[in-house]
Amino acid sequence: MVNNSLSITEEMSDNKTIKLIIKGPISSSNAEILQRRLDKELKANWKRIIINMQDVSILASGGIRVLLMYYKISSGRNISFYLEKPSESVRNVIGMVALDEMLLK
Repeated sequence: MVNNSLSITEEMSDNKTIKLIIKGPISSSNAEILQRRLDKELKANWKRIIINMQDVSILASGGIRVLLMYYKISSGRNISFYLEKPSESVRNVIGMVALDEMLLK
């Protein structure tokens, strides 16, 4: 049985930047957790939203959809949105769908 537990914690480096630290798999069944959290952060008017994916074991299609959607929304609002420290599996998936130049910094 796969552990489907996703946790999100935050770090604020200044009053313009929030870093969300994701742990666990981002599957199609739990991507809504990430979506709700990103909705909340967009309403907070940050200038930078950084997603730390060092401890993400799986990035499924539902997670990719959420990340791409919020990248586009953020860009339209002049908010910097990117992934940092992706795990090897996340880096591979992002590369396979040709989103590495867009989402990775």
